Amino acid sequence: MNWLALILSLSLLVATHELGHLFFAKLFHTRVRRYYIFFNWKFSILKAKKFDDKWHFLWFNAKTPDSWDEKNLRPEDQDNTLWGLGWIPLGGYCDIAGMIDETKKEEDLEKIPQPWEYRTKPAWQRLCIISGGVLVNFISALLIYAMILFSWGKDEVPMSAATFGYQYNEEVMLHEGFEQGDVIRAVNGTAVDDASEALRMLLLENAREVTVRRGDTTLQLTLGSDFVEKVSTYRPKDLMTLRCPFVIKSFVAGSTAELAGLQAGDSVVSVNGQPMPVFQDITKTLEQNAGREVMMGFYRNGRLDSLRVAVNDQGKLGVRAEDEVSVLFPGARHIDYGFFESFPAGISQGWETLVTYVSSLKLLFQPGGVQNLGGFGAMASLFPDHWMWKAFWNLTALLALILAFMNIIPIPGLDGGHILFTLWEIITRRKPSDKFLTYAQNFGMFLLLALMVLANGNDLWRWLSQYF
Repeated sequence: MNWLALILSLSLLVATHELGHLFFAKLFHTRVRRYYIFFNWKFSILKAKKFDDKWHFLWFNAKTPDSWDEKNLRPEDQDNTLWGLGWIPLGGYCDIAGMIDETKKEEDLEKIPQPWEYRTKPAWQRLCIISGGVLVNFISALLIYAMILFSWGKDEVPMSAATFGYQYNEEVMLHEGFEQGDVIRAVNGTAVDDASEALRMLLLENAREVTVRRGDTTLQLTLGSDFVEKVSTYRPKDLMTLRCPFVIKSFVAGSTAELAGLQAGDSVVSVNGQPMPVFQDITKTLEQNAGREVMMGFYRNGRLDSLRVAVNDQGKLGVRAEDEVSVLFPGARHIDYGFFESFPAGISQGWETLVTYVSSLKLLFQPGGVQNLGGFGAMASLFPDHWMWKAFWNLTALLALILAFMNIIPIPGLDGGHILFTLWEIITRRKPSDKFLTYAQNFGMFLLLALMVLANGNDLWRWLSQYF
């Protein structure tokens, strides 16, 4: 399911990114020969083009007929775009006439520059065309965040309201002296009551001194100088998560818990007679008892009771736990946003997310940081195993910001490289030659492919290391 979610998310982002280029190209009367979602190496799943006053379609086609070539069409049809769906879900492209990019080189251009080509347009128009994809991705992310807030609102759980504390990663956090249930109260002497802010300070501000609440006492922890390096080495999915009570929300089909008599609203507090009020501890114990029966203690309408329940071979009961934090934590609060209120809140959230992402890139320059590079496997792992619309849109907004930022970096071959060369032309009044742009494009594509091989190679190595 997470791979399906990733492909759908990337499809939306690629489609909107390329539509940004297409919109400005059409605005400035520049021909767009092909618009593709996914790459079409050797053949296309679908091709569509309008000419002779009707739409024409080709399915699973390897070679476009000569009759579809713009040179063989009526003058009024020569500006029409061929719309395509490729079969390799790793991106897409917008083939703009007269532009040196991943689809063509200098020798592929018309010998005589044409007025409908990209290269003959004023520099400011070319800047708009090439920036269109980044602009649309950035705006899309902000709109998605706004609509998430409008649809679901936002839950806020101050760290001081974390009744059961936090669950910490074993390889990194527990080795630094944290214990399950600790609550961070200050980092480097600065009081903090927000978990995401605490994590940001730990990772990005070289924090060494951490004050935690442990039960009824307050302790001072000193992080090792290699703390960030450990994070880079172990790459934990979560350094710390909120410890929650286990309150049953609903059941999946064939749930052993439902068959045993448990009901929605029951609050599980023990397993096999051992007090265990926290969700994370209960699920870990159930995994250890996969394929067996356990005695589940629970509260129902304020009354303590127990039932014997069979655990399936995957260590699950077939239940969905309550996830509404305002229900689970008395000190939490849920904020609802009106339609117009959601836009400034969404812009603020998107900007904060982008700043945090850009700041986190410095982790790549830590010892072993290159191992943190991840490809499509790493992106897929971000999505939950079962479909959740809120998680899907949250991650799509994040990927939109990442795509926008990565494309604005001045690497030849990406949008940022074209933007840099166009700005140079505007400032110096000197346009780079087509030969130079071809060399720059080739270098950029080589660099991009190398990064993709490295990132996806890291994914493959991490997957194989599970078995050896």
